[in-house]
Amino acid sequence: MNADAINDIAARHPDAFRPSLWKRYATPIGILLCILYTFYCAWFFSVGAVLEKANWNLAGAYLADWVSYEIRPDIEFKDNHLTINYSRFSKLGSNPNPDWVTKQMAVIERRVDAAPAPVIATNKSSQDSFMAPGAPTAENPAAPSGQSVPAASEIVRENAVVAATVALGNGQIAITPNLVTVTRGAESVTFDIAKNSSVTPRTPLPDWIEQRRPGSTAYVSFGFLGRAEVQNDEVIAWRRFFGWANFVFDTNSPFWGKPISEVASLIVSGARIDPSRSNAALAWDNILNNAEWQHGDVWLKLLQTIVMAFVGTVLASIVAFPLAFLAARNVTPSRIANQVTKRFFDFQRSVDMLIWALFFTRGFGPGPLAGMSAIFFTDTGTLGKLYSEALENIDDKQREGIRSVGAAPAMVQRYGVLPQVLPVFLSQSLYFWESNTRSATIIGAVGAGGIGLKLWEAMRTNTNWANVFYMVLLILVVVFVFDNISSYLRRKLMGGSPNGNDERRAHVLPAAQIA
Repeated sequence: MNADAINDIAARHPDAFRPSLWKRYATPIGILLCILYTFYCAWFFSVGAVLEKANWNLAGAYLADWVSYEIRPDIEFKDNHLTINYSRFSKLGSNPNPDWVTKQMAVIERRVDAAPAPVIATNKSSQDSFMAPGAPTAENPAAPSGQSVPAASEIVRENAVVAATVALGNGQIAITPNLVTVTRGAESVTFDIAKNSSVTPRTPLPDWIEQRRPGSTAYVSFGFLGRAEVQNDEVIAWRRFFGWANFVFDTNSPFWGKPISEVASLIVSGARIDPSRSNAALAWDNILNNAEWQHGDVWLKLLQTIVMAFVGTVLASIVAFPLAFLAARNVTPSRIANQVTKRFFDFQRSVDMLIWALFFTRGFGPGPLAGMSAIFFTDTGTLGKLYSEALENIDDKQREGIRSVGAAPAMVQRYGVLPQVLPVFLSQSLYFWESNTRSATIIGAVGAGGIGLKLWEAMRTNTNWANVFYMVLLILVVVFVFDNISSYLRRKLMGGSPNGNDERRAHVLPAAQIA
């Protein structure tokens, strides 16, 4: 038909070519409803208020902790000197002395209280003595009975830190017992320190220093590279370094702090550090038992997660396979068997995997057994439903052909049904295996074993965000690998061999052999 013929038909039958009112306005109405629903959700969940109150600086600090670490020196004010302390488990080892903290030493004098004289007890009470209560005794004439001699003070001369400078990015903090000068770029601010009383700036504060009320702590920002707090009794500085500190060897390892070339030389040809084993075995043991990163424990928990997902999915597939034949109406004609099996699947699917994990954790205790049981129960219901629906949608012609040659019912199912649904079953099981690798991480957070529990423990401390990122990367790698393996196998199963459907035809035996 040409254009003139089409126009002629449209002119003679206008009602047939006129779109309905709904078809004409369905698209703008749908867009309007989506916009209204978006506004409703924003109002219902108070998105604006949440965004307004959000602490974006704290969120940025958490993200920075994923890929960096901080070293924190605490410089305390004394009467005429300073003391510099680091955290108990410093990433710089047991005797930190970083080059970005410079110290000025000098000999100082300070008063030290001498140890008090020991208490000398008397056998006689004051009631049995003619001496007045509290009078000096013969044993200790300088003090009353039962009391120690007042401590005498002495002057001690020692070498101590009288000034310190902490370099932070493009600035620094110069510290003396009564004065702190903070410099960032070309700007400097000096604070007078009244010990245990106040922190007073001599000039107006720039926008990178915050003091919430006069005399209180001053909060100094140096950007990504550091921050500091100037308090009335100490200065706390945080200097940030990009990377993961002590990722291979911790500070207790004999290989810690050595360059890669020296470590390799020690492992290959160096003298034994530990006479009982080689340097290679010692290095591997130090890596696995790294106190900060706990590589061995993390890898073991990751392996537990993979095993949990695999075992749970395999068991669920094995149990769901025969039950699906009972649930399929075209395979099992009994309505009672169909309904009972389907309701059993519904019961297992209606309870979320996380709830099953909590239930089995109470029953079996924390560990991978609870996680495998949760995956097994949930996936049995889900896979059973998917399998039964696949069975109900098969082509009956192949089954009727097998039945027409006099095959037994079991052979009819084997050669008339399984070749149609088995690739679908395997494809769905592979997908659930890949999905359960992620789910096993979540249920591990409630005590069901695997790396999820380790991840939750690291997040709960609110300080080990680099360890959290490390475990998240491991999970991403595992999910990526298993996703590609699952996709490849599913393509092979659903697509058949490169030469056609040879693999499927191999399932169908000659009619004479079936009979």
